[in-house]
Amino acid sequence: MDKQHNTAGDLKRAPPVKVLSGQLRTATEIQGSSGETRAGWLVRLGRDRYLPVSLVWMQGTVMEVQLELNTVLLQDETGTFTVQGINSIPKGKPCLSSGKYVMVMGVVHAVSPEPVISAVKLADLSEHAALHRQMWKLEVEDLQHVLVARGCLASAGP
Repeated sequence: MDKQHNTAGDLKRAPPVKVLSGQLRTATEIQGSSGETRAGWLVRLGRDRYLPVSLVWMQGTVMEVQLELNTVLLQDETGTFTVQGINSIPKGKPCLSSGKYVMVMGVVHAVSPEPVISAVKLADLSEHAALHRQMWKLEVEDLQHVLVARGCLASAGP
């Protein structure tokens, strides 16, 4: 069985990948088979190592909520990112106030100049925010190391 996830179908079935906003900001686009449809993004993990992502899990502090625009601006330790579609998330609004620490799972729509994620799930992690913040980068690195060890890399970089 091919462990490399480098087709649009594989990316759609893949579970969310934990990433930092700084990693997404430098990701490159994967073109779909038609050459026009976006299939996902390649996050660079190191020299000649790229991880394909489309569905991501991110965490950050709420910086600004714009309900009228259906967006929230979050910040992790590597920068800011925008989450759209927040008005459609069941039970998501209560955790959307400045200073709260939240997790978001969603589909990556853009990476530059700032990552834009379309939310599928939002959850408030504020109760133990200090612990979550402290552990987040380690969780991201750990999952990415596991994915590398399992051969879940793209066959080639951009």
